[in-house]
Amino acid sequence: MNVPRLRAIGAAGVLATTALTLSACGAAPATSTTASGKSAAAATSAADFGGTDALVAAAKKEGTLNAIALPRDWANYGAVIDGFTKKYGIKVNDENPEGASQDELNAITSRKGQDRAPDVVDLGSSFALSGAQQGLFAAYKVAGFDKIPAAQKDGQARWYNDYGGYISIGCDTKRVKDCPKTFADLLKPEYKGQVALNGNPTKAGAAFGAVYAAALANGGSFDDIQPGIDFFGKLKKAGNFDPVQATPATIQKGETPISVDWDYLNSGYADEFRGKGVDWQVTVPSDGRYSQYYSQAINASAPHPAAARLWEEYLYSAEGQNLFLKGYARPALMDAMKQAGTLDTAAAGKLAAVSGTPSFPTPGQTDKAKQVVTEKWAAAVS
Repeated sequence: MNVPRLRAIGAAGVLATTALTLSACGAAPATSTTASGKSAAAATSAADFGGTDALVAAAKKEGTLNAIALPRDWANYGAVIDGFTKKYGIKVNDENPEGASQDELNAITSRKGQDRAPDVVDLGSSFALSGAQQGLFAAYKVAGFDKIPAAQKDGQARWYNDYGGYISIGCDTKRVKDCPKTFADLLKPEYKGQVALNGNPTKAGAAFGAVYAAALANGGSFDDIQPGIDFFGKLKKAGNFDPVQATPATIQKGETPISVDWDYLNSGYADEFRGKGVDWQVTVPSDGRYSQYYSQAINASAPHPAAARLWEEYLYSAEGQNLFLKGYARPALMDAMKQAGTLDTAAAGKLAAVSGTPSFPTPGQTDKAKQVVTEKWAAAVS
């Protein structure tokens, strides 16, 4: 959003990570400042802090970035983290890589003022909206802020999309004779006990997106997600829905041979499992075409405010955006990079084929849908 995010919004069981080892009750370090006394925590852009060089120097002095819920095999985050550390010499502590978007918000609120609080978060869109409404994020404009599409950023720069994709159906052709191509197909009796999600939609962005896509496939709309909840209720009643969270480990074991998840995660699995007894096929369902992007935000109380801002600058540089693209995720600045000639065209050519221009729910529609799912999901699939 990952395993739930859960990321799996999905991914992964046995992910390598560097756990936070700081004291749970330690005080946050002193805020970075420039020679002129400018605070990194108050900087709303690199220029506001005195320029990129000043930001880099302050971030290197902090030496650490606290991240959370970033699986290394999620949208190529392993390469992103390694690239940032190699370029700036800043250690990235990635806590709870299998955590969900809600876990990230909880960590910000429960650890406020502590040195182990997350500096940055990467959230499903509905959770980014919620965090902004709660005043949890700092306003900060990365260098490419103006090039991010208006529908994919907060007007106050408290969050902005970084990468995204489409809900897709992943299927192991070695375990499933005829793989489903649409949401309607998932109700077929031959898929009993085989259909899984990447987490719980009340907590995980990937699963939430799957419910929204199912709603669009069953007469719903951005204003009405209920048909999506009803669909998974039918899938559960038919015995096809498996509540086990789909991860690379469950897929390899054959426990979740069909997974409704983001196309960049499913496409990544196809590469990961090649030669390992799993023939993973990926299809973007024609009856429920739903696209969503994840959003970046800086903790307003980040213990390493300069490193947090430098991290965002890296993610929205051509280098960072192309690293997401190599993980089959569509970067937020993709169109701008095409025009600038900085897009990795080879990586772009490997994306799952999708026709048409994606549309997105408004913040109000997303907020309402999240509330409905929170209230009705458990009863629908119990």
